[in-house]
Amino acid sequence: MHKDIVREISAAWKRNTPETVLFGSDETSTAALQRVFNLLARKWLKRFDTLSDNLADYFAQAIKDRCDTTLQASLRRGGFSVKFKMTDTMRDAYNAVRAENVGLIRSIGEQHLSNVETLVMQSVSTGRDLKTLTAQLQKQTGITKRRAAHIAMHQNNMATATMRSVRERELGVTEGIWMHSGGGREPRASHKAFSGKRFKLAEGHDFGDGFGHVLPGQAINCHCTWRAVIPGFT
Repeated sequence: MHKDIVREISAAWKRNTPETVLFGSDETSTAALQRVFNLLARKWLKRFDTLSDNLADYFAQAIKDRCDTTLQASLRRGGFSVKFKMTDTMRDAYNAVRAENVGLIRSIGEQHLSNVETLVMQSVSTGRDLKTLTAQLQKQTGITKRRAAHIAMHQNNMATATMRSVRERELGVTEGIWMHSGGGREPRASHKAFSGKRFKLAEGHDFGDGFGHVLPGQAINCHCTWRAVIPGFT
């Protein structure tokens, strides 16, 4: 998308720079650039719509399969053999994860295009050259990539926590022991202090930081996990 935008906007800019547009022309430089941008937006938003549906399906299925496989392996080590089915509760969790992913994937393209449009129009109105605009577009793409990576990591952690808790509760596991992860650059002191303590899987824990009741991994930038408290076993 970035390469396509830079190529098409650059070509339109060279054809219709403010310095070369003659008085009385049918189309101003701003109108020409806006027309090209609108075509690009329609093209790429349509692609992101298709991508979001396909990728969200893959993501939700992969998370569900991984949670089931991991839990089955843990139970097998304890002498239990369980075959999981797609229950109504699990289907609700699956659909919720999928729907949120669709919205977030679409938002990446939408927000990037909106920011690009702003940069292009600002460049026209302030008389910047194409080189400056291209550098700004490159910088904006880096910001979008980092946002996409951040969304992917957070969604992975949150979806895993959601589906895992559903499976464990279906097996009769109602509590977990919070396990703080030291993998984050800036570990939350409250999460670290709560490590080793029990919480209800149906409720999570409220740290009073604005996220409300959360399971390990559900708060932004949280890498924590939990150990299931299996009834009858210490």
